[in-house]
Amino acid sequence: MQATTIYLPTETQNKLEKICQEKGKTVAEVIQEIVINQLENQPKKLPKSMGMGASGRGDLSSKVDELLWTEK
Repeated sequence: MQATTIYLPTETQNKLEKICQEKGKTVAEVIQEIVINQLENQPKKLPKSMGMGASGRGDLSSKVDELLWTEK
């Protein structure tokens, strides 16, 4: 594990210490939990190809023959 120094506003530090007292954990433990939780819950980016085939029609599967085999 690597040591890291962070600077917090006084109000944030006070809130953090209150959480630590409530949980019975050290400041380091609570900060580690918060950072890990934040990193694990980052939204996953979708591939750029997502939605490329969106036609805007919700009836394609039920009308496949009609839509594919119409002459223009």
